[in-house]
Amino acid sequence: MMFAAPAWGAQTTSPSTQTSNDDADGDDADQGGSAQGSLAAEAADTRAAAIRGQATATDDGVLIVTGTRIARPNTSSASPITSVTAQDIQAQGPLNVEEVLNRLPQIAPDSQQNYQDSDGRQRLKLRNLGFERTLVLLDGKRLGTQNGQDTNIIPASLLERIDVLSGGASSVYGSDAVSGVINFILRKDFDGLRIDGNYNFYNHNNRETFVTPLARTNGFATPLGLTNDGGRADITITAGKKMLDDRLRVSTFFNYRTADQVNYSDRSYSPCYIQETVRNGPVACTPLSSYSSSGFILPRGGPTAGQSFVNNPNGSRTFVAFGPGRGNAANPYEFTPLQRESESFTGGAFFNFKIAPEVEVYADALWFRNESRNGSPLRVYSSTVFGSTPYQVNCDNPFLSGSQANTLCGTNAGRAGTFAPLDVRYRFDGQPLQTNTFINKGIRATGGVRGNVGEAWTYDIGGVYAFNRMDTAYARFSDPVRVNRALDVVNVNGTPTCRSVVTGTDRACLPFDAFRAGFNDTAAINYMFGGATDGAVNSGGELYNVISTVTGDLGKYGITSPWAEDGLAIALGAEYREDRFFSGANEAYRVQYGNNEADLRQHVWESNIEIQAPLMQDRRFAHLLQANGGFRVSKYSTNPSVFTTWKVEGLYAPVRDITFRASYNKAQRAPTVIEIRQATQQTYRTLAVTDFCAPTVNANGTRGAPIASREVCRATGLSDALYGSETLICPDNTCTARSGGWTADPETAYTLTYGLVLQPSFIPGLFFSVDRYQIRLNGSLGYQEASYFAEGCVASNGDPFFCRGVVRDPVTGILYNAPGTNPTSGFFREGTTNLYRTLGNGWDFQGQYTLRMQQAGRIDLNFNGSLTTLAGAQDSPLRPQYNCAGYFSNGVACGQLIPKWSHTMRTTYTTPDSVFNISFNWRHTGPLTSADNSGDPTIGGTAARRRTTYFRIGAQDFFDVSMAFNVSRQFALRLAANNVFDRDPPIIQNSRQAALTFNNTLPQRYDALGRQIVIGATMNF
Repeated sequence: MMFAAPAWGAQTTSPSTQTSNDDADGDDADQGGSAQGSLAAEAADTRAAAIRGQATATDDGVLIVTGTRIARPNTSSASPITSVTAQDIQAQGPLNVEEVLNRLPQIAPDSQQNYQDSDGRQRLKLRNLGFERTLVLLDGKRLGTQNGQDTNIIPASLLERIDVLSGGASSVYGSDAVSGVINFILRKDFDGLRIDGNYNFYNHNNRETFVTPLARTNGFATPLGLTNDGGRADITITAGKKMLDDRLRVSTFFNYRTADQVNYSDRSYSPCYIQETVRNGPVACTPLSSYSSSGFILPRGGPTAGQSFVNNPNGSRTFVAFGPGRGNAANPYEFTPLQRESESFTGGAFFNFKIAPEVEVYADALWFRNESRNGSPLRVYSSTVFGSTPYQVNCDNPFLSGSQANTLCGTNAGRAGTFAPLDVRYRFDGQPLQTNTFINKGIRATGGVRGNVGEAWTYDIGGVYAFNRMDTAYARFSDPVRVNRALDVVNVNGTPTCRSVVTGTDRACLPFDAFRAGFNDTAAINYMFGGATDGAVNSGGELYNVISTVTGDLGKYGITSPWAEDGLAIALGAEYREDRFFSGANEAYRVQYGNNEADLRQHVWESNIEIQAPLMQDRRFAHLLQANGGFRVSKYSTNPSVFTTWKVEGLYAPVRDITFRASYNKAQRAPTVIEIRQATQQTYRTLAVTDFCAPTVNANGTRGAPIASREVCRATGLSDALYGSETLICPDNTCTARSGGWTADPETAYTLTYGLVLQPSFIPGLFFSVDRYQIRLNGSLGYQEASYFAEGCVASNGDPFFCRGVVRDPVTGILYNAPGTNPTSGFFREGTTNLYRTLGNGWDFQGQYTLRMQQAGRIDLNFNGSLTTLAGAQDSPLRPQYNCAGYFSNGVACGQLIPKWSHTMRTTYTTPDSVFNISFNWRHTGPLTSADNSGDPTIGGTAARRRTTYFRIGAQDFFDVSMAFNVSRQFALRLAANNVFDRDPPIIQNSRQAALTFNNTLPQRYDALGRQIVIGATMNF
C-alpha cells in the first residue's frame, strides 16, 4: 500500500517509519530512551537517507519528502538533497537558522546581525543566486512572500531537520524555486512537557594585528587580551498532548532569544576601517570622523573660510588643525556591531485530528517578534545634512575666546550684531547612544483537510496565510533651528544666555558651548534634540495561498510496468496565490530620505501534474530504472502571458549498490511586486557625468575629442553631424537618469544535475554521492544603475544590449531633461530590467559512514563538500562570459565571495548505551583572490589594475567540538566550542567594497567573533 498525502512538500501520516526497502543500515539496535534519545544514530540515518535522496519519517510516522508531492516510502530523488539534522543543529548552539545554513557549502552565507545597515531580516540564498530565487518552505509549505519572508520566525531549537534541495523545482512548487528549495521541518509530536535551553558567549583572545598600530596612531582604543562577551540565550518550552487513541494531537511552544551587542572596537582586527591611500600602497585608518568629542568647527566665511579646526582637547579654548595622525578625529565605526543587540519572541501551536482514515484536519499557527538595534554616539549633525544654509554664531558670543573670535569673525570679533557662518559637528560621548531600532514581526497560519480515498488515492486541500511587517525607527537628528538658537548666546549679568530667551522667542533654549572640548550638558543637549522626531518607516508582505492536491497510485488499477513491482504514481494540483507588499513612512523620514509609500499586489493561478514511473525493478542489471516528470502552467495577473515550467528526471541502479540519477528542469520566476515597481515606476535623478559623445575639456580649457568613437555614438542613435558637438554637454555637466518605464519579463533557468550514489554492500554503513550541476539563467532580473549601460556601451564598442540604455533626444541628441518633466527620451536608463544570462556550474559531494565497533559504540562520519567551477554571467550576446569562482570583489565585479572549494566534515562517537557522544567538526573554506588579479579583463583583471598587496585571502579552517550527555531519561546536557582554536578571521583592506562591511573582514563567510562556548540542556517531564 502506498502511504502518501500531497500537502506542500508531500507530507503524510504513515503507520510505518520505514524509509526504504533499500535501508540495510541496521540501526534498529540503537534504541535510546533518554532526553536526547539516540540522536547520533538518528542523525546518521537521516543524512544517509538524504544522500540516497529518499524519504525520511518523523517520530510520529509523518513521511516527508522534499522536491516532490508524491510521497511513498521507496521514493528516491533525482536531485541532490542535503539534510541538516537536529543533532547537527544542537551541536552548534545557534541563535537562529541563518547561522546553521551559513555552514553549508551550497548556501551563500549571510549575516544579517553583522551588517550595520541591515534591516535584521534573515533571507536565504542558494547557489549565490539571491534570495528571490530560493524558495523557503516550512513543513513543505511556503514560509511567506519572497520580499517579506523572515526565517527569524523559525526557532532553531524546534527543528527536526532542514532539507536543502539544490536545483530547479518550479514545476513542483511554483515560481521562485529557481536555485532550489530549503525545507524546514519542525518537531510537532509532543506528549508532555519539554524545555530546551542554550547559553553561549564568545571567549576570544585579542591579538596584536597590523591594524592595531594604525588605530593607535589616531588615538583609537585597541583591545588586547582575553575577553568574554556577546552573550546569547535561547530557551524553548514545548507542551503537547495526545488524546483519543492518538487521533487528536495538540501541542504548543514558546521561544525566547536574546543577544548582547559586540562592537567593532571590541576586536583587535577592527578598531578602525582600513583602506589603501593609493593602489598597492600603504593602508591607513580612513575615513576619520569629524564628529569629535572635542567639537569640530569649519568656518564658512571670514579669514579662515574652508579650514578645519577642532577645539584643543586641553580645554584652553583654542583651535587646532583637524586631520589624520593628530589624535583629534573620531572613529566613525567603533560602535558599529559585529553582533547586534537583539531580542526575539516566538510562539506557536499545532493541531491534528484524524476524524477517520479518510479525513484528517490539521492547523498550525506561528507568531514572532524580533527586535534588534544599532547604536551610535549622540551628535549635533553638520548643517549640510539639512541643506546648504550654514549655522551662525554671534561674534560677541561669551563662549568664544579672543583667538577663537578672531579666527571665525576676523575684524568683527567681539562686535555685537555680527555673525559668522560656520559648520559645527559635535559628538557627546557622555550621553546614551542614539539607537536605530529594527522590529520584525509576523504571523503564519496553515490549515486544511487531508486523507485517503480508498487504497489508491489521497487528497490535501489547505492553505497558508503569512504576514510580515518591519518597523524601523531611525534615531532623530538634532534640530537645526534649535542648534542655531543655542549658538546665539549673549552675556546677561555674567551668565551666558540664549538670545531667544532674552527676546522671548524661545524661553526653553539653553546655550550650546561648542567652543570647548568635552561639552556634555544634558539639559542643553536634550533641548537641541527636543524638536526632532525619529524617522520611522515600515514595510511588509502578505501571502494568501490556497492549494489542492490529489495523488494516486495507479498501480492499484494495474497500471504498472511489466518489469516493475510499483505502479505509476501521479499528483495533480491547483493553486491560487496572492502576494502583497506595502510600505510607508512618517514625515521625519520623508524629509530626510524621500517618500517610500507603496501598496503592491499580484496574484497567480497555477495547475500542475507530476508523474513517477518505475520501469524496471529487481531485474538483472536493473535493480531500479525509473522516469519522473512534471509540468506546471502559471498565469500571473501582472503579465499577459501564460508561462510553463517542467522537469524530466531519471534514476538507474544497475545493482543495489550503485544509482545513477539525472534531472533537467526548466524553472521560471515571475518578477516580484517590488521588481515590477522598480521596472515600471518612473523616477528621475541627475548624474554628475558628461555625455561620452560630447567634447572633452582639456587641462588648458580647450575642447578635445569625445571619449567614445563615432561608431559607438552612432549605436546610441546619435547622428554623425552631432558627434562631438558642444550642444551635447548637459547643463552644469549633470545629465538625467530615468528609472522605470520598462517591462520586467519572467526569467527562465535551465538546470541540469546528474550524478551517482554509492552504497557498497561490502562496506556496511557507507553512503557516498557526487553530483554535477549546471545552471543557465536567461533574462535574469536585476537592478542596474545608469553607469552599467553608459560604461558598458563604451567598453563594448557599441553593443546594442548596453547602448539601448542611452536614450537620446531624437532632435538634439542631448541626455538631459529639466526636473519635473516626464521625458520619453533624453536620459540614461536605469532600474530593474532583464539582463542577459547568469551562469553557475559545479560539483556536490556527500558522504556518510557508520562504523559499529561491537561493544565499543559507533563512529559516524558525515562529509559535505562543494566545488564551484563557474559562478558568473554573460552581460550580452556579444560579450564573453565571466567567472567569479575563487575571487572577491574589486569594486567592479565578483561581490558574492565564492570560493572554488568548501566543505564540512563531522565525526561523532557515541557510546554503546547512547548516554554520551562527542562530535568534531571541520569547516574548510578555500582561498579567494582579488578579481584585479584574475587576468580576466571582463571582471577588471587588467594589467593596470593588478595588485601586489592585499590581493589574496588564504584558505581558512575552523574546528568545532561538541559533547552531549544523556544524564537520565529526563535530562540531557550539551557542551560545545565552535572555532575551538579561536582562529581570527582573515583581514582585508577595503572590506566595504568586498563585503558591505567596515570591519576589515568578511563576517558572513568567516567566524568574526572568535571562539564560542555553548552550554545547552534538554529536560523532559
